[in-house]
Amino acid sequence: MGTVLTIVIIVVVLLAAAALFYLYQRRRSGELQQRFGPEYERTVEESGDRRSAERELRGRERRVSRLDITPLSRESARTYRAEWAEVQQSFVDRPAGAVADADRLVLRMMRESGYPVDEFDQRADDVSVEHPGVAMHYREAHRIAIAQARGDADTEDLRHAVTAYRQLVDALLDDSENASRPTNTKEQA
Repeated sequence: MGTVLTIVIIVVVLLAAAALFYLYQRRRSGELQQRFGPEYERTVEESGDRRSAERELRGRERRVSRLDITPLSRESARTYRAEWAEVQQSFVDRPAGAVADADRLVLRMMRESGYPVDEFDQRADDVSVEHPGVAMHYREAHRIAIAQARGDADTEDLRHAVTAYRQLVDALLDDSENASRPTNTKEQA
């Protein structure tokens, strides 16, 4: 009877461990899904496997945590805000030029913030860690900019690209504003 009881205890412990592991995995999946939102679903769809996608997203988090990403200075943010206003105004007379200017402006802003800018896909992945909703817009804007360079984008596509770039510009400027705000009420007084 001692052997049977030992086997039953081992089976119960293994089942409990499996259940805890399953719950732990579900919780981690839920946290990633909540943190990355639509980027989570895009990554799952692209990889075809939830486990691989989650490994990819956790890898992005680790990579970005090692980067020295800092908000733009107040002066830089002010300058970029003015440049962005010019880009938007130029759209009326030269929509294709506005898209190219928006792409270059975003690249400069990201470089100054500390994002590596060598490869687009890596930039978009890095942005997705802090701004998952913006990454989708950034990918769309870039796709249209490439189509425009081939002559495959109409004015409505270009308008959509500028609007999508604005999402990233606003996020980078918001990071700057949030970093320059006092964090407690004593500093505000």
